[in-house]
Amino acid sequence: MRTAGAEEEHEREEALHRSSVARDRRRGTRVRRMDFEKRRANARARARLSAAVRRLLGEGGYEEVETPSLVPAPGMEPHIQAFEAPFVPEGGGAAVPLFLHSSPEYAMKRLLAEGFDRIFQLSRVFRNGEVSATHNPEFTLLELYRTGTDYRGVMADVERVLEGCARALLGGGTRAVRGARAVDLRAPFETLTVQEAFLRYARVDLAACDGRAERLVEAARSAGHDPGPGGESFDDVFFRVMLNAVEPRLGAERPTWLVDWPASMAALSKVKRDDPRWAERFELYAGGLELANGFTELNDAVEQRARLVEEQALRGRLGRRVYPLDEAFLAAVGRMPDAGGVAIGLDRLLMLLVGAKSIEEVLLFPASGFPGVGA
Repeated sequence: MRTAGAEEEHEREEALHRSSVARDRRRGTRVRRMDFEKRRANARARARLSAAVRRLLGEGGYEEVETPSLVPAPGMEPHIQAFEAPFVPEGGGAAVPLFLHSSPEYAMKRLLAEGFDRIFQLSRVFRNGEVSATHNPEFTLLELYRTGTDYRGVMADVERVLEGCARALLGGGTRAVRGARAVDLRAPFETLTVQEAFLRYARVDLAACDGRAERLVEAARSAGHDPGPGGESFDDVFFRVMLNAVEPRLGAERPTWLVDWPASMAALSKVKRDDPRWAERFELYAGGLELANGFTELNDAVEQRARLVEEQALRGRLGRRVYPLDEAFLAAVGRMPDAGGVAIGLDRLLMLLVGAKSIEEVLLFPASGFPGVGA
């Protein structure tokens, strides 16, 4: 039997508990409200960013195009997995293998071959298995191409557009906050060759390695880097040093163009005529984020086919699905005029401009919220 004192103590505990629950509910409501306000603010920022992109590229003579998301042959990059989406005839019959595209690149280059000269697209693209602070399996690429120029011309166009986007979202200023540091998106940006960046940040002379893995392993080890397990390729060792020693130091105070990549990493770019050890390829880094990847576009159909066949073989060796060649794209490559092109991660650019730490913050429905999918 409770005493009067015990009853009073119990009532006080109950009152404190009810107060605590109510407080937690209010706090949870405030947190949810703040989350909602942040999501809505970032969604509105995305709309302003897309509008700024369209306005700025339109002022530069670019036309907006749309290409299919469902394609018979996705990109062949060895590290990218496509989503399969077969077409099943309603009346019966064999399913037709189709894929959600990982980039609109092949289709847009076909448009260049048909006579378009300045085109861009804000494209939803899809890459299976990619969930992290900077990856979502569905995301938005700003992809643009211009004929009659090379990678340097496209870099200049991107600088103008990114500075304009910054001013549109930052009240006329150009300084975005990334972590504890400000990144100034005012053009021109810093430009480093891959060779210069490796010498400056990793103390490794890539040119002296001459594309040979054993030389790069020795140079990396001498500079105090872990070159990884033995028997790896030049590219494998390169990217280990790149990711650990070089990339984190790029674009700290203003965006940095990393240009002239080893020819073995040319992808869909031309190699430099005056020095075929290097490819006319660039990437753009700002505040620890890789924002863009672009090229002087390869328009040699024979060379393009050879590179894609080589990538098919590599996918096979890695145990990944080998996708078919896009014959319509290959037929167009040889008719494509000289051009430069770039793909820009719009979600990552938005992250930089709104100060987001994770891509989830700039997506209304990130994939990490789906059952069974986590960052």
